[in-house]
Amino acid sequence: MAGRIREEDIAEVREKVRIDEVIGDYVTLRSAGGGSLKGLCPFHDEKSPSFNVNPQRRGYHCFGCGEGGDVFAFLMKIDGLGFTEAVERLADKVGVTLRREEGDVRTERPRGPQRSRLVEANKVAQEFYADALATPDAVLARQFLGERGFDQEAAETFGVGFAPRDGEALLRHLRQRRFTDEESVAAGLVAIGRSTYDRFRGRLVWPIRDPSGDTIGFGARRIFDDDRIEAKYLNTPETTLYKKSQVLYGIDLARREIARTSKSVVVEGYTDVMACHLSGVGTAVATCGTAFGDDHARILRRFLNDHAEFPGEVIFTFDGDAAGQKAALRAFGGDQNFVSQTYVAIEPTGLDPCDLRLQQGDAAVRELIARRQPLYRFVLANVVQRYDLDRAEGRVGAVREAAALVHSSRDTAVVASSFAREIASLTGMDPAEVQVEVRRAAGRKPTGDPRSTGGREQARQSQPRQPGQQAQPPRQQLPDLRDPRFVLERETLKLVVQEPVAVAGAARDLGANDFTHPTYRAVWELVERNGGLGAADADWAGRLRDHAGDQAVASAVSALAVEPVPSKKGADGAFVANTVYRLQELTAQRRIAEVKSRLQRTNPVEQTTEYNRMFGELTALEQHRRQLRDLALGAS
Repeated sequence: MAGRIREEDIAEVREKVRIDEVIGDYVTLRSAGGGSLKGLCPFHDEKSPSFNVNPQRRGYHCFGCGEGGDVFAFLMKIDGLGFTEAVERLADKVGVTLRREEGDVRTERPRGPQRSRLVEANKVAQEFYADALATPDAVLARQFLGERGFDQEAAETFGVGFAPRDGEALLRHLRQRRFTDEESVAAGLVAIGRSTYDRFRGRLVWPIRDPSGDTIGFGARRIFDDDRIEAKYLNTPETTLYKKSQVLYGIDLARREIARTSKSVVVEGYTDVMACHLSGVGTAVATCGTAFGDDHARILRRFLNDHAEFPGEVIFTFDGDAAGQKAALRAFGGDQNFVSQTYVAIEPTGLDPCDLRLQQGDAAVRELIARRQPLYRFVLANVVQRYDLDRAEGRVGAVREAAALVHSSRDTAVVASSFAREIASLTGMDPAEVQVEVRRAAGRKPTGDPRSTGGREQARQSQPRQPGQQAQPPRQQLPDLRDPRFVLERETLKLVVQEPVAVAGAARDLGANDFTHPTYRAVWELVERNGGLGAADADWAGRLRDHAGDQAVASAVSALAVEPVPSKKGADGAFVANTVYRLQELTAQRRIAEVKSRLQRTNPVEQTTEYNRMFGELTALEQHRRQLRDLALGAS
């Protein structure tokens, strides 16, 4: 059995790979100053970006949820990989040949085929399908594309292919490429019934790719009338790679344009995505066999870099029929997932982007997106039109149902007045009466919901104590690491983690007593346990993080490694000295306060010797503090 990967090879991969490029496949990153980058965290839902990446330190940290680490830790967390798989994937990316220790065994044993094998199997399948599109058996598939305005170049751009009608054609090809049947089944390419057979047969197929461009699944359309499977579309089943609630077709092509423009267009089908991109709307994506949900919104927000300081636009396109209206209402129900403004674009004739491009050309598709209208306005209009507004009870019913939609929008108090004006205009009701109904609807939000944090706490406190049960003391909580009282401790440790060579000289007199926050003290003790600043190397931050032992300390190291240093000149000698001397001055001030307190409690007549000793100590401390102040001022 193969042994562990050699440490020097792991270090080479870590050194060669660009962590910002790897993370950039999942998150849109923008400059945060000081060499750091910032984006929305992929590990928790947030409205403002708190996810920081520092390419120089080769680390990341989220100040919202505390996740942090190096590039291997990121891939392990976001793709569910083992450490070895993460190293192997990145080694392939940067061209490093991995060697293994002789006589050592692998500690990781992944269950089932490795992710890299499943990705490779899907890649081979995509190439196989693309080649098959040129065969005589695929004439109907090519005809289907041609009738919708897609030529060979378009098919190649989007990787469209054809699954042969022979039920074992792909299976045989995968076997020839040395994939086991277990791997083919795990990749979702082959199914097992009475026998093993190709999942997609006699269908036009679209590769579904992740943001980095790896093919992770397929969508397949029925094109033969005698297809025994009646469903028009089939998709890859849920696999290690493919989760339909977490994939967006076209995201690999659209993500950079989405990040550049802070806009995204959500359409309903694969051909709609193709039509939009070929028409110049390069931000189009689509769900794959499922409705647009919360997970899709979270993925899209990461690429939009969707937050209050930089709101973008999300534009949904729906058919003008009842199903489209229902989809719009469902999308409006998830409006709170976005900080960006949400819009809807519907062609008056009911044409989808693919048919619109075919009948009226590329410009018509661009015009459709440009004519977008606010989603809430479209939804309100659809609610109101279901009522007979010529009758008083119809107008009242329309107002009440429309007003209830205020719960589905974010910033309820802010939008209530806008809702009221819009509803009054649509129904012809008195604006004051509508305002009352909207405010009444806005005030119906439940309070003390046990699903909320406050509700759970309230419910916990309201539960009666059982006989003999003692009251639990409140859990002692450490102060916030970003509390202003500890700012100098934080800035000093940022230098210790990020610039150990630059800070080594000035920090030679630092000790654990200079850090009053327990976590910061633990970080300094971690530095000392790892040989001090003189033992720092290229992977200093990673080594500290790996040897932290305590999760809170490891998280703090991750944060300290990526947070920018607040100096325009970086960690130059003056900034380093000023920071360290000011921290030591605070330590001296605390020591002075302690000695003064003891001095005041000492009787100078009865305890003359002790009193004089402490007085001398106090004088020396004051002199030392002044020296530190002068050094700090001289360095600034």
